[in-house]
Amino acid sequence: MSSLAGHLPRLAARVPWITLGTWPTPLLPLAIEGGTVWVKHEGDSDARYGGNKVRTLEAWLGHARAKGARKIWAIGAYGSNHAIATVLHAPTAGLAAGALVFPQPQSEWAIENCGALIATGCEIAALRSVIEVPFAAMRLARRERDAIVMPPGGATPIGTFGALGAAFELAEQIEAHLAPPPRRIVLAVGSTCTTAGLLAGLALAHAVGVWRWPVPIVHGVRVTPWPVTSRVRIAELAHRTLARVDALGGPRVAISLAELVSRLVVDGRELGPGYGRSTPRGEAALRAIPNPRLDGVYSAKAAAALLRLHRAGVGPLLFWASKATTRLAPPSREALRHAPRALVTWLS
Repeated sequence: MSSLAGHLPRLAARVPWITLGTWPTPLLPLAIEGGTVWVKHEGDSDARYGGNKVRTLEAWLGHARAKGARKIWAIGAYGSNHAIATVLHAPTAGLAAGALVFPQPQSEWAIENCGALIATGCEIAALRSVIEVPFAAMRLARRERDAIVMPPGGATPIGTFGALGAAFELAEQIEAHLAPPPRRIVLAVGSTCTTAGLLAGLALAHAVGVWRWPVPIVHGVRVTPWPVTSRVRIAELAHRTLARVDALGGPRVAISLAELVSRLVVDGRELGPGYGRSTPRGEAALRAIPNPRLDGVYSAKAAAALLRLHRAGVGPLLFWASKATTRLAPPSREALRHAPRALVTWLS
């Protein structure tokens, strides 16, 4: 938010916010295969648990506190980055937190997150299937009137303001010659919040003259399937984000939905057998790019697309490295005794 506030202080003053991360996150060159790409190290945003979810939560926790909420619920798979980030960061805003979770394929990264979620001792509601999510969320909202229930990934025009502000931060770093203006920004697209926020933020920053270069393509690499990661759906979320900017008294950006769609690529070539499942190209990317930390089911798939584009001569390329740098500790036996049986069985 600091970069957004520096350029659009009246808008920033009207957005409820809780500062969680250390900004700006590093923007560094990475020499690879005889060339250079640039990496935005979002994983370094916080020592407890960084990654792209921190920006989303700064907006959501601010919103929840402004609404007078006592508690905030995250929704995600067993190993959700969003769920563990919410539970770890909510106390900073004086909020309790819970997680509504559903099964997913096992992987070392999902197991790490799920174990850490159990270790917090937070309230966990375990569902049998993702199909149950909307019904369980409605029941929670009715039962806990003083709680906020976020949608998966916090993907609404509230949550997108985090990545929207990140576009202004990136513009400042490019102005400082930390990287050339990118032709493409490559990132994993799952719940779509970060991708839509960047798409909206680049449009806004360009409209007010902060982004002074050609607007790059946002290249989202699918880690969840269609229709969640529909290109039009992501662009619509970006469009609604810009409408919220206007409603809050910020600059009105005269951009059509079709133009936003034209600035977005949704790349399905790395999805492989589906959500939460590793791929050979993702595993190769893990070996090729040991730093920043990647996870095999999200950012490694985006890194595989990055390598493919780099080898094809597309550039300059900027990689939005979204995985938290911190490695989380496993739960104690005591924590496991109090956890939902379905999660303990899944972990074993």
